[in-house]
Amino acid sequence: MELSSILERAVLLYGREPSVFCGDHAWTYADLEREALALAGGLGAAGLLPGDRVAILHRNCHRFLQAAFGTLLGGEVLVPLNVRLDAATLGEQLGDAGARLLLTEARFRPLAEEASAKAGGGVRVAEVGALHAAVGGSAPALRTPDDLAQIYYTSGTTGRPRGAMLLQRNIASHSLMAIAELGLADGDVWAHVAPMFHLADAWAVFAVTWVGGRHAMFPDFEPRPVLEGLRSRGVTITNLVPTMLARLVAEPTARAAPFPALRAILSGGAPISPALLERVVETFGTTYVQTYGLTETSPYLTFSALKRTLRDRPAAEQRRWISRTGRPAIGVRLRVVDDSGRDVPRDDRSVGEIRVRAPWVTPGYWNRPEETAAAFEDGWFKTGDLATWDAEGSVNIVDRKKDVILTGGEKVYSVEVEAALSTHASVFECAVVGLPDEEWGEAVTAAVVLRPGEQVEPEALAAYLKEHIASFKIPKRFVFLPELPKTGTGKIRKDEIRRSLARAGS
Repeated sequence: MELSSILERAVLLYGREPSVFCGDHAWTYADLEREALALAGGLGAAGLLPGDRVAILHRNCHRFLQAAFGTLLGGEVLVPLNVRLDAATLGEQLGDAGARLLLTEARFRPLAEEASAKAGGGVRVAEVGALHAAVGGSAPALRTPDDLAQIYYTSGTTGRPRGAMLLQRNIASHSLMAIAELGLADGDVWAHVAPMFHLADAWAVFAVTWVGGRHAMFPDFEPRPVLEGLRSRGVTITNLVPTMLARLVAEPTARAAPFPALRAILSGGAPISPALLERVVETFGTTYVQTYGLTETSPYLTFSALKRTLRDRPAAEQRRWISRTGRPAIGVRLRVVDDSGRDVPRDDRSVGEIRVRAPWVTPGYWNRPEETAAAFEDGWFKTGDLATWDAEGSVNIVDRKKDVILTGGEKVYSVEVEAALSTHASVFECAVVGLPDEEWGEAVTAAVVLRPGEQVEPEALAAYLKEHIASFKIPKRFVFLPELPKTGTGKIRKDEIRRSLARAGS
């Protein structure tokens, strides 16, 4: 399972066909291999050795593909960085990873230089094209399945980001699973719309290349160009977070023409509301699959694709099922356990923590042996996600352990409240958190973004929720915001919402 063989196969079978599209330009897999080898040579000429960490700060682009394969061919460890982070945080991650080189593009050169300075100034900064063009190609470094391939820093919605290590075998086994689960083939065109510095998209670099599919790059997320690109590039499959989907279906041009090539839209990172799911299916006329995974799991653990015994059920029931977190992927062993480590009943009511085993689960966190040890119990990875599961084998996340709200002696799962609140016609998106409260311990608090032109009073939202959830779960406070803070991958930052609302005394 040497990852460099993935590109080798693509070149052998599809090397002369345009396969990578970025802007108005197209490259073949032979072009990609040539430039990846040149980059590997450039890294070697710069004094880097197999195992050295090479960070990258770059938008979605063919250069990112070159870096992914170039570091594999050179034997270095790639460390993708979030382009939306500040220089201090980037510098902290560079220092933590012990990176020797930071690859970037002209747009982010000043940020990269500042981040290098924050890391102590020992990290060289170079633009991908300039470095790989400096020297000729080189032979691939010999690697083993247990060699470290990449380090991804967790999105950091809680606590300090940690570097999750992925071995060659983690990435390879996850790729094969995704190929099987999603039926990926050489006719597929994957749209890199979600940021490639995150595994929500980066896993497709290897899986799609392995089958000889094609890559369509979208450097920036703007609804109208993305919609046009999905049509013009004949995109067949992609992964988008719910906030992206909400913006796409709200774009007036979304229904201007069909998407005949699109066969599936994947989504993860946050639950999707039934109302948004319905608009997505109607707008794109394609299959929707909810996914669930973590940075530490390469990322996918579950898919909500309908199993054959459910395909003859009424449409409403099918949509309810596919909007759930999903059933375990091929190769995943999954448990839902209570605080004593016992499996909870599959009654879709009993709540427990999801724990998993799979060939693509990280061996641990970079330079964090204590945190690595704490993340596992008897060989099972503790996800920190709380869920129920049903008789069909489908799990459904109700909250993160750290996000459960304890109010008046009762547990409130924020995901349930958010799901109910998001069905209100005036609500565009929302986040529910607990804030310290003398009377209740924690007060259920909702941060709400309304749809353009909409106005609604807090009392009206509370009255609406009384028809959908128990009274103790209804937020004591509603705070209206122009937008919700998010990570680079579109996840809502509840930690930041808690801090800002607490400072404001809401």
